Amino acid sequence: MTDASRLPRALRPFSSGQYRLLVAALSASLLSAGAWLVAAVWQVVELGGSPIDLSYVAVGASLGLVLAVLFGGVAADRIPQRYILLVVEIVRGVTFAVAAVLAASGVIEVWHLAVLSFVLGVADGFFYPAYSAWLPAILPPEQLLAANGVEGVLRPAVMQAAGPALASALIAVQAPWLAFAVVAVLQGAAAAVLVVMRTTAVRRDPDEVVVHPVRQSFIDMRDGFRYLLQTRWLFATLVFSIVLVFLIMGPIEVLLPFAVKDQTGGGAGAFALALAAFGVGGAVGSLTVASVRIPRRYLTLMILAWGFGCVPLAIIGLTSWLWVMVIALFIVGVLFDGAQVVWGTLLQRRVPPSMLGRVSSLDFFVSLALMPISMAVAGPVGEAIGLVPAFLIAGLVPPFLALATLALARLGEDELAHPLEADPDATIVTGAEAAAGFEPPVDEVHPRSES
Repeated sequence: MTDASRLPRALRPFSSGQYRLLVAALSASLLSAGAWLVAAVWQVVELGGSPIDLSYVAVGASLGLVLAVLFGGVAADRIPQRYILLVVEIVRGVTFAVAAVLAASGVIEVWHLAVLSFVLGVADGFFYPAYSAWLPAILPPEQLLAANGVEGVLRPAVMQAAGPALASALIAVQAPWLAFAVVAVLQGAAAAVLVVMRTTAVRRDPDEVVVHPVRQSFIDMRDGFRYLLQTRWLFATLVFSIVLVFLIMGPIEVLLPFAVKDQTGGGAGAFALALAAFGVGGAVGSLTVASVRIPRRYLTLMILAWGFGCVPLAIIGLTSWLWVMVIALFIVGVLFDGAQVVWGTLLQRRVPPSMLGRVSSLDFFVSLALMPISMAVAGPVGEAIGLVPAFLIAGLVPPFLALATLALARLGEDELAHPLEADPDATIVTGAEAAAGFEPPVDEVHPRSES
């Protein structure tokens, strides 16, 4: 094993062989997800689809995610996370293969893409809670910020930059079906890596009384919601997120391809470039945050970065130059993904390990609950009021929302009372100890705000 202390802060998680394997599997999975995004969009375009048709496909993915993610959180706290991730990768690979066969045979329709997107959304609903709950069992607490930074680099750089670039190249060579086929192979590679990884023990409260599995699932879900409602910093941030997602996800996911197409005259390559700019910006922001100590005012900076990071979206509706859109999306990516690294670390450091899967799933569920509605209304709203007003709303409302959240929830007081930097006298649980089932008292490692 490599001596972690000799590596730069952002690279220290790579001293673990298990983590290196996990990153390899994650990279293959993210590459296929990014390629699917562009391939599915351009398959809709080739079928003569409209923004409303694209809304159907986007709603399928987000609806599947929202419906599955709570059960995914319960599963992540009960089932070894490696098994969950392995099944998810296999399901995604089969889904991509079905899309390739339908598209290659010329029978694919918009509703096929919507159904396949729904299946992929369900798979994602199980993926994120399992990944988030597994990471602290593999790595020590002091490396979690860096690990979340690595994910923050991979997600934009691979899913939003390399994946779209791969898809656009394959579409240029042949057609969307070829991109679907290639991503199916990539999913097979991700599953193969997970097969050779070691399984870690699920970290549970040793004093809990387990009842019938069905009843226990709903008890677990209830306890997760109770923790959410009783924890001020978590509840306030997720209320902010649910409104933010409603405002921005529809314009980004549904209207951006048509802004690129109608305002700049660009095609699949231009759209891929726009997504790549967002991805590269996210990689820069994530790597920057992963390379430094976690900020003392972590809640304040995180909320402000998300709120004011939306401002460049207003420019997208006003410009006919692709390079301006590229710069705007780069800035959005820097601020959004940099803040996301802090958020992921915050959950892993302040949430009890036995509840991390459920809280991670609630993070997705609550913050994305309005995503299907945002996707569904984006197309009709874009056609009714035009792209300019839609992007102005997405860019200019979130900063006021961020300031109101900080003021009303008094998050500054909470972050001062609960610093994330490790207390030198606190009990630190290593990844190996966590895998063996050791769990210290919650207050020693995960300070909580119950106010």
